[in-house]
Amino acid sequence: MDIEQYKIGKEPFYQPQGDEVALYEAAYAARLPVMLKGPTGCGKSRFVEYMAWKLGKPLVTVACNEDMTASDLVGRYLLDREGTRWLDGPLTIAARIGAVCYLDEIVEARQDTTVVIHPLTDHRRVLPLDKKGEVVAAHPDFQLVISYNPGYQSLMKDLKQSTKQRFAAFDFDYPEAALETQIVARETGVDIETAGRLVKVAQTARNLKGHGLAEGVSTRLVVYAAQLIRRGVDPRAACRTAMARPITDDADIRDTLDHAVDAVFA
Repeated sequence: MDIEQYKIGKEPFYQPQGDEVALYEAAYAARLPVMLKGPTGCGKSRFVEYMAWKLGKPLVTVACNEDMTASDLVGRYLLDREGTRWLDGPLTIAARIGAVCYLDEIVEARQDTTVVIHPLTDHRRVLPLDKKGEVVAAHPDFQLVISYNPGYQSLMKDLKQSTKQRFAAFDFDYPEAALETQIVARETGVDIETAGRLVKVAQTARNLKGHGLAEGVSTRLVVYAAQLIRRGVDPRAACRTAMARPITDDADIRDTLDHAVDAVFA
């Protein structure tokens, strides 16, 4: 198997907010499973990509969803003209080659599916392939990382305590305004003043969380707006298209955000 296809070839841009890089390095050295918690678009996935690059390890990413089965993770038998053959799933591939396996938005998967990760997240570090009759011993370099957004969880969509208590947890949030401004400018090439104004609009939207908005404007959306501006789009139109319209269909909330945009980019 070509491990290089799972390597991150170019350094992803990631701006640390605290000591999360050093903490992750220590967690990886101990091969601790890691859980990343934080709102949508705050940098969790970029952080995992950066750490995989920094450590020089392959990365296998799985976008979890409610239709995902255990077979989607571990593998299944396929039928072709040669007969039946086994195809490893992404979790099995990662365990075999010693990759960092990142399960993004783990709570979107069914709880009976997430149970398959348990033997990999304790002293056993094994993955039973029941259908194949094989037990895969995880490569010494293997590490499991999961992420989710606690703000969206309900009793029906939450991790079991038996799962949560297998992980070291990192809390993520949107950066402070000055740092987020630097990130947006560095990521997109817009000037610092424009980046600062975009961040100010985002902060206005975030202040509405719980008052009409389920979630604030993510750093990802701020970057989208900056990218539109870099391509000649009027800043107010860019903010409406990339920051206000994606997060709400409520006319009153939209008007509030539009007024904030007009005030910042007057």
